[in-house]
Amino acid sequence: MTMLYWGTITLLGVLCLFLFFSRYFLSKKMKTLLEEAKHFDEQRAQFNETFRIVRSERHDFLKHVSAIHFMLETNKNGEAKLYLDELVESYKETNLSIKGERGVVAGILHQMYRKARALDIEVVYDFDVPLSTLPLSDQQIITLIGNLLSNSIDACEDWQKKYNKQAFLSLQFYKRSGLYILQSKNSSLPIPAQVLDQLFVNFGKTTKGEGHEGLGTKLIQDVVNESNGFLDFVHKDEEFVIKIKIPSIKA
Repeated sequence: MTMLYWGTITLLGVLCLFLFFSRYFLSKKMKTLLEEAKHFDEQRAQFNETFRIVRSERHDFLKHVSAIHFMLETNKNGEAKLYLDELVESYKETNLSIKGERGVVAGILHQMYRKARALDIEVVYDFDVPLSTLPLSDQQIITLIGNLLSNSIDACEDWQKKYNKQAFLSLQFYKRSGLYILQSKNSSLPIPAQVLDQLFVNFGKTTKGEGHEGLGTKLIQDVVNESNGFLDFVHKDEEFVIKIKIPSIKA
C-alpha cells in the first residue's frame, strides 16, 4: 500500500513537471509568435507608406518638370539648379530602397532609411543585386533585414548621444561563388564580453540595455540557420560588423 501511495505521488509529480515545462515552452512560443505578428503589422504599414510615397512622387513629377521649365525660360538658372538638386535628393532616397526589390522588402528598406536619416545617422545601401533575390521567403527576409537595421539604428543612436557626433550605418549585399553575402556595419558603444559571447545564441541577450528582451538577434540567427547559412560578427574600435553568408541554392 505504501509503495502504491509513493508511486502515485511520484507519477503526479512527473505529470506536474511535464505540465509546468509544457506551459513554459508554449508560453515562450506564443510570445515569439505575438512578436512576429507585431513585426508583420509594422512591415505592412511600412509597405503601404512606401507605396504612398512612390504614388505621390509620380503624381507630382510633371508639376516639378513644369516648375523647372518655367525657371529656365525666365533665365532663373540658379534657382532651377537648386530646385533640381533638392528634387533628385528626395527621389534618390526612395530609389535606394525600391530598386529591383519586391514590395515588402522595398518597404522595410525605405522605412529604415528614413528612420535613420531622421536621427541624422549616415546611411549607405550598397547592393550589387536586389535583396529580394535571397532564396528566402518574404517573411524571412523582412525578419532578417528588419532586425539587422533596427539593431544598427539603435546602436548608432546610443553612440551619437554619447559622442554628439554623426554615427554611420552601412548595409552591403552581393553574390560570390554560389553564396549571397550580407554585411552590416554600424557605430557602436563598447559591448561587454559576456553579452557578445551569447548575442546570437539565446533570447534575453542584447546590446540595448535594460528594458529590451534581445529577441531580434536570436531571430536573425534563426533565419540564418533555417537557410543553412553562416553568421559571423566582430566588435572592434567601436564598430560592430555582421557578415552573413547564405547558399544561393536551397538544400
